[in-house]
Amino acid sequence: MPELPEVETVRRQLAPRLVGRRVVGAGSHPSSKFTPATRLTGTTFTAVRRRGKYLIIPTMDDRELIVHLGMTGKLRFRDGSPDLDDPYLRAWWQLDGEEALEFADVRRFGRLRVVANGDYRDIPTLFHAGPEPWDPELTPKRFHELLALSRRAVKTQLLSQRPIAGVGNIYADEALWLARINPKVTRIGIERAELLLESLQTVLIQGVDNGGTTLRDYRDVDGDVGSNQHQLLAYGRAGRPCFRCGTPLRGFVLDARTTTYCPRCQRR
Repeated sequence: MPELPEVETVRRQLAPRLVGRRVVGAGSHPSSKFTPATRLTGTTFTAVRRRGKYLIIPTMDDRELIVHLGMTGKLRFRDGSPDLDDPYLRAWWQLDGEEALEFADVRRFGRLRVVANGDYRDIPTLFHAGPEPWDPELTPKRFHELLALSRRAVKTQLLSQRPIAGVGNIYADEALWLARINPKVTRIGIERAELLLESLQTVLIQGVDNGGTTLRDYRDVDGDVGSNQHQLLAYGRAGRPCFRCGTPLRGFVLDARTTTYCPRCQRR
């Protein structure tokens, strides 16, 4: 599932081509997950933002289009009209200037919503999302306090989006390996919380700089893959040697999510 770096890459590509464009027509798959797309005809997009793993696209009539890409969702532009013969086309917006914005999703885990500006009460993960990784108010002390609110495993807490927004399975494994923190621990001190926060910021910036991580499905707006998969140090490397100590990395399932760690560098 796309995480912060992948969604941020899409946001940066969408913004210069979408802001200021008027929607002259729209359509969708009949599923209620996609029909909100049809409510935007006649409005104009005014910005493209990101909150955690969500794209937030405000309109001139004080509403916002919320896009969650799911596992296989893709946003792309097409000259002329949308490709209605595409079996994976779930929603589309005909823009002024004879161009269409399409949302394709093979597995249909993505979702679209249209809400009043800032009203995320019906989108719990977005409504309860923690601070952005580079929020100046997310100090090491504050991050430590947020982690201390739960007794769940630290990796599970990161995936909950509550202590920090935008982190998924890939970047959680990477940051925990970089910080030498075992994903199963339920308590960390403020010094290790500071190191973990720094590690999260490092791996997320790297992911953005590399255009995201493409393991199978992720593509950016131009249809290109990311390159961060070639830089992964922990995620998906179970059985292969740790880049620090040479110990074979171990894989296991933690709260229904595959997890990779070094049993030597990340002792409990």
